[in-house]
Amino acid sequence: MATRPILTLPDPRLRAVADPIAEIDEGVRSLAQDMLDTMYAAPGIGLAGPQIGEMKRIVVMDLAKDGEDPTPIVMINPEILAFSDDTVVTEEGCLSIPELFYDVERPAAVTVSYRDLEGKDVTLEADDRLAICIQHEIDHLDGVLYIDYLSRLKRDRVLKKFQKAARRTA
Repeated sequence: MATRPILTLPDPRLRAVADPIAEIDEGVRSLAQDMLDTMYAAPGIGLAGPQIGEMKRIVVMDLAKDGEDPTPIVMINPEILAFSDDTVVTEEGCLSIPELFYDVERPAAVTVSYRDLEGKDVTLEADDRLAICIQHEIDHLDGVLYIDYLSRLKRDRVLKKFQKAARRTA
């Protein structure tokens, strides 16, 4: 299909709440393919609709490592039903906040429900990298960025860096 430009901070669309998808039609399937193409080209392991300016509740992921066959996941209207009490600290990055990586603490496991591209309801229990990626991408649908989990000092430093860069290119 096509790759799309990825929005970066301080684009205000990254802070907006995405709208639910009412019907899974050819337009949604085409959007999902564009999102996968964009994610693979970036390269990244996850991408949410708002990151390409599509204010829809859709995320794509693929945690396959180099040399492994792709295992794309498309989640439409995902919702986390349960979080584990156990937490993990992992290094996260984001295609909308390029070249910066920080340690973030999140629940170690989640249960998520969503619709797939065929319109089937799916409930998935996830842990490890998949659980972290799911939480990160669903946060995007709610206007939350991983830097929101950092200390105020670190978060402000990141925001200032990207605001300054945006002024230079404006």
